[in-house]
Amino acid sequence: MTSERSAEERATQVEVARKIALDQLATRARSELELRQKMARRNVPEDVVEEIIARFTEVGLIDDAAFAQALTASRAEFGLRGRARIRQELQAKGIDREVADEALAELDPEDEREAALTLARRRMRSLANLERHVARRRLAGVLARRGFSRGIVSSVLEDVLATDSWGDGSG
Repeated sequence: MTSERSAEERATQVEVARKIALDQLATRARSELELRQKMARRNVPEDVVEEIIARFTEVGLIDDAAFAQALTASRAEFGLRGRARIRQELQAKGIDREVADEALAELDPEDEREAALTLARRRMRSLANLERHVARRRLAGVLARRGFSRGIVSSVLEDVLATDSWGDGSG
């Protein structure tokens, strides 16, 4: 009788874990680590987590490489983030370094520069009333925090600050 009950209990746990994972995947793609953490927070036993992860990976519902590529493309294009910031986010979501490197390798350097330029132009509107050196410093900080390399930051600052005039002659 006890083994029957534990089999029923396990089946219930598997079903609960399956529902947790599917609910998470219904809203957006998730990394394996994110799903593991979510199930752990809901007190799903480790062996059940392993079973669900294995099953979902096997059928393609969990694919960290595809997740990394999608997140990289999304963050670069819509989030206006640079490689360093995207790498941090991938790492935080448990994506293996090699998988992250592969996803980031697909980022076109010109697209990354264009994203930085778009962000800089947006931010310039709010910085236009500041002295040129203050605006430059703040804009450089914004771009650096978004993960753009020094080379891109420098190049974008040149472009943006050359096209905007402060009229005060300071540089």
